[in-house]
Amino acid sequence: MRLIQFEQENGKRQVGVVEGATVTVVRGVETTWELARQAINQRKTLSALIAELGLESEHDYTKLLADKRVLAPLDHPDPAHCLITGTGLTHLGSAAARDKMHQQTEQTEEALTDTMKMFKWGVAGGKPQEGQIGVQPEWFYKGDGQTVVRPGTALDYPDFAEDGGDEPEICGLYVIGEDGKPYRLGYCLGNEYSDHVMERRNYLYLSHSKLRQCSYGPELRLGQLPSHLKGMSRVRRGGEVIWEREFLSGEDNMCHTIANLEHHHFKYRQFLRPGDVHVHFFGTATISFADGLNLQPGDEMEVELPDFGAPLKNTLRATQSEPVKITPL
Repeated sequence: MRLIQFEQENGKRQVGVVEGATVTVVRGVETTWELARQAINQRKTLSALIAELGLESEHDYTKLLADKRVLAPLDHPDPAHCLITGTGLTHLGSAAARDKMHQQTEQTEEALTDTMKMFKWGVAGGKPQEGQIGVQPEWFYKGDGQTVVRPGTALDYPDFAEDGGDEPEICGLYVIGEDGKPYRLGYCLGNEYSDHVMERRNYLYLSHSKLRQCSYGPELRLGQLPSHLKGMSRVRRGGEVIWEREFLSGEDNMCHTIANLEHHHFKYRQFLRPGDVHVHFFGTATISFADGLNLQPGDEMEVELPDFGAPLKNTLRATQSEPVKITPL
């Protein structure tokens, strides 16, 4: 089952089940967050709760997407309680892509060794036996719910940025229950948009390079993640595809298990605040920047994976920022 959140023409929010080109509204709830909390409190799966609540009116999914009324598939009423995070060097080709990016300007052995060392740790210990804890991955913070843009809309390219680059990934979507435990709703497509030029200057700039907007969705896929996923990542300029590459994910293509990545995120107590939403990017081995492409304002990024329904599309938009003035009190 795949779910979306969308807005009616009057702005009212709805949760819908996607069935081909039709979206059928879930009765009695307005947000996925509300639906998830009900399921947690009633100790039911999302599918079971949806079957109990029932479905009502139908909508044209193609039109909802065209009208940009489809929202991210999970958010929080207070954006400050939606945390956006992720892990890197988790896929079997990710170290090669990272090294290729750094080698364009970095010449020192040390800069490359840190990447390869962490990747090899993951290959050796990222898939522990059941009941054991594996090596921890690279981890980063992107921001809260204010950094999220809905599918089909533009990601900001701020004037202080040196690059705005695509990162096609799978995201895990979670809600923390009143018992302080994380509950996974399912998975969705994501574009973990980053500044690769800034990161390439020095690996210690990685944290800065991740503090950009992101997008995920449009659909939430319930259930377990398939072990092998194959899709495409594309960039269009002026309506024409200027870059395209196969996008692989799922544990068969990763050096960490999903369970290991989840453990090393939720082991921190500050991430177990009841009611909070977590959106966690699981990494990628496919970025256009590694092939020498620098995106420009107006370019469209697309992540397509048939198992996740409609593709995730976002354009790039140049934005200007005012210097921040600190006022002493």
